[in-house]
Amino acid sequence: MAPLLLIAAGGTGGHMFPAQALAEAMVARGWRVKLSTDGRGARYAGGFPREVVIEEVASATFARGGLLAKAMVPLRIAGGILAATWGMLRDKPAVVVGFGGYPSIPALAAATVLRRPRMIHEQNGVLGRVNQIFAARVMAVACGTWPTTLPEGVTGTYTGNPVRAAVLERAGAGYIPPGDYPMSLVVIGGSQGARILSDVVPAAVAALPEALRKNLRVAHQARAEDLDRVIEAYDVAGMSADVQSFFTDIPRRLSEAQLVISRSGASSVADISVIGRPSILIPYAAATGDHQTANARGLVEGEAAVLIPENALDAATLTTHLAAILENPQAAMTMSRNAVAHGRADATDRLVELVESLTERAPL
Repeated sequence: MAPLLLIAAGGTGGHMFPAQALAEAMVARGWRVKLSTDGRGARYAGGFPREVVIEEVASATFARGGLLAKAMVPLRIAGGILAATWGMLRDKPAVVVGFGGYPSIPALAAATVLRRPRMIHEQNGVLGRVNQIFAARVMAVACGTWPTTLPEGVTGTYTGNPVRAAVLERAGAGYIPPGDYPMSLVVIGGSQGARILSDVVPAAVAALPEALRKNLRVAHQARAEDLDRVIEAYDVAGMSADVQSFFTDIPRRLSEAQLVISRSGASSVADISVIGRPSILIPYAAATGDHQTANARGLVEGEAAVLIPENALDAATLTTHLAAILENPQAAMTMSRNAVAHGRADATDRLVELVESLTERAPL
């Protein structure tokens, strides 16, 4: 019988996307794959290969619900661990991989009790709460962001964060540096946009020298409630801007951009790195453990990006950084090359290698 990979992941895109990428690769290699998640996660699993068996386990988080719901969390998690343990006794996984989130606790805990080969993948530069718990109890820690802050005594392997096929198709795409011709500025703030970028970016762009503004075309992703005022701000400034609440073609837009302004979520940083574009990153200040600042660290230290803390972001500061990059084509080209050097287009392959290296440790 083919070896079994058990993937455990919480019900958010940040956890489920790299889990799906690994599932696709392992199914293609002839492995059996199961996904262990809760009801919420199961709703996000529609993109997984049809061969993947989805098992719902009981889990819960202390972050939501009232006092009674919080009091029930340990009991729900304990029930999930018992169910996961029984499942592993019936069908022994060769490897268990956790991608974070409370729904990954039962499978990782059961694998720890039964001493099955196990590892975790952390997407951000700071470990999430569940991965913090298990980092010292697994055989490998795969890091999607580098460097990643790890507990003392724990060693990580930089695999990178898997990216979509549409991004891989544009990996290392040729970069046209800024010049006296039409240029593209892409503004993204996560899947829902970012209000602070809608507040600041139009004014910053409007303050650029005329020689830059006349050539600049802006693609700005804004929240639905901010669309009208952002469109008006660019119109008043006489700027060409495509403002939408959601872009379905981000990979294409990134590949055509001279510069990107973005939050520094793990998947955004991965896309920017793999395609290879200069960027100005504004980490989300309220991110747990300030992990978006950690996510940006590698690109900033590698001289591929400029970081502006949210509390230091204003139109004048952003205008200065925009002009410094757009008026210096050689510096922009260097930033693009540095971004590609930092990226991991082969992140899924690296994850697969790590998983397969653990199979030798699987007990009968």
